[in-house]
Amino acid sequence: MKKDKKELPRRQFIANMSKVGALGFIGSMLPVSANAAAIETFTARPSEGHIFLTKPYLQVPSPDSMTIRWVTNKLCYSWLEYGEGNNLDKKMHQVTDGLVNAHNRINSVTLQNLKPNTAYSYRVVSKEITSFQPYSLKYGETITSDTYSFTTPKENPEEVSWLIMNDIHDRPHSIPHLLKLNGDEAFDYVFFNGDIFDYQEDEKQIIDHMLNPCTESFASTKPFLFVRGNHETRGKYARELKNYFSTKGDKGYYAYEWGPVFTVVLDTGEDKPDNHQVYGGIVGFDDYRKEQRKWAEEVMRSKAFKKAKFRVVMMHIPHFHSDEEHGTMHCRQLFAPLFDRYKVDIVLSGHTHTYGVHPPTTDHSYPIIIGGGPKEGNRTLIKVKADMKSLNVSMLKDDGTEVGKYFINSKR
Repeated sequence: MKKDKKELPRRQFIANMSKVGALGFIGSMLPVSANAAAIETFTARPSEGHIFLTKPYLQVPSPDSMTIRWVTNKLCYSWLEYGEGNNLDKKMHQVTDGLVNAHNRINSVTLQNLKPNTAYSYRVVSKEITSFQPYSLKYGETITSDTYSFTTPKENPEEVSWLIMNDIHDRPHSIPHLLKLNGDEAFDYVFFNGDIFDYQEDEKQIIDHMLNPCTESFASTKPFLFVRGNHETRGKYARELKNYFSTKGDKGYYAYEWGPVFTVVLDTGEDKPDNHQVYGGIVGFDDYRKEQRKWAEEVMRSKAFKKAKFRVVMMHIPHFHSDEEHGTMHCRQLFAPLFDRYKVDIVLSGHTHTYGVHPPTTDHSYPIIIGGGPKEGNRTLIKVKADMKSLNVSMLKDDGTEVGKYFINSKR
């Protein structure tokens, strides 16, 4: 839905947006036509009153912390009310360099000093800011979400399970459909392994095609993690995508431990060369992948990685059993030697739209599991379970039939 620009004068809107991550690129130096085009992509819809554009969704889980995100349609001061069990007796807002985060729409609050393996209730609250002058702050309507709950991970769990979706390609109905294939089985989190979108057009696309399907299915009570695929690097809104997700260290690539599994997440970037004409000279993925290679080797040299029962890599583009595009071959050149040298146990990927289980070969000493998608009959849900002795992978096609599996015994 298009925003009624009469409800917020253009000059005031541009000034306000200087502090909003989602539209931080809009500036008063742009020509009027460019500003108008950018405003057309804004999802705010102030004519509908003050509303939440998303339910809260959980990010970056750990035994003692949890990040909660949500999006409002008006500039606000926002906070969390939370507590153990059914209580909502505590309040938390985010503070950066002494300033409480406010006058924004894309909200993120990280709860710290939580207890491991403990159930918490929470709700989000957003108070509209109607006037933000240097020495005068005026508030409008306050909105409050429903109450939700989550449970923090154990301190040193002996098992972990997660679900993987990839290559949804702007088919939001696929998210709840694939999740239902898991039935009533418990899981700790969901991982989106790239190409959830075809390209990044605007905020509405992110909300309607991913965030809302996730919160309607699970994401207000179970966390999800995300890494870009090559399609998330495309489109005029691609540079704003990171504002809607949290990762460890706020990087596109990251690593985390959960029980017996140490996971390295790589952002494999685009599949074509940086100088390809379709990119117009405004990408630099070769250097970005080299940066990740250096970082990944440091991580793999760590004691935590070496002692982990299982060493897992999540990356959208598989460096084998894919194609011979530049991105694939560059990933092979940079990462394949690392994976062999530091004895990675398994690589989980997507990208090819052809699901498959590829056991170790002379090219790679570890299995590579590739999820399918995006069309009906080819979509997959990958289920991973690990304990101190074994790691099991099961891949289900969208009709519920198992189309792949792999079993690994711990070597450490």
